Amino acid sequence: MKVSNKAIDLGLVRRAKAGDYQAFDLLVLKYQSRLISTAFRFVKDVHIAEDLVQESFIKSFNSLASFREDSSFYTWIYRITVNTSKNFLVSKKRKNELLSSDISEDQTYEIEYEDTDTPEDLLQASQLKKLITETIDQLGEDTKTALTLRELDGLSYEEIAKVVNCPVGTVRSRIFRGREVVDEAISQYKQAYKTKHLEVTK
Repeated sequence: MKVSNKAIDLGLVRRAKAGDYQAFDLLVLKYQSRLISTAFRFVKDVHIAEDLVQESFIKSFNSLASFREDSSFYTWIYRITVNTSKNFLVSKKRKNELLSSDISEDQTYEIEYEDTDTPEDLLQASQLKKLITETIDQLGEDTKTALTLRELDGLSYEEIAKVVNCPVGTVRSRIFRGREVVDEAISQYKQAYKTKHLEVTK
């Protein structure tokens, strides 16, 4: 029978709790790259992101006894990393950068066209991607956080609820609202583009 990823991590956590430092090292090696990427979205500096992740792992190791094992280890360390990154920004009085996440290449809102060979189509794709980025940046902090964790980091609704410490229903509502705003912006852009294109071809 295949052992789940959560069960494997739980086994390592229990070994670490019993004093097996190498077991915790395996967890660090497994997740540090993903967490550095997460921290980088907040601080925009890879060296600072690496330091914040190291700090997060130290915090998690020191409080390992408090890990109740009812959630996955990744969800727990992810939340610690996010909070550590936010606290860093607050300490530097850079609250406006707390959620200034860029749309990465693996983002969910992919722009697809039947033919993207023409300069016109490429320009439209670029403008649309910029529009999505700007629309997400203008969302409220709570909505932006939920949407970013879902669309960019691929977390489940349950994992996001644990990260932001609110009910799953609230998370779903925030993500739905965020997607609605983005979809409306895309719809308006496409309509304006279509109207402009028709006027040019007349």
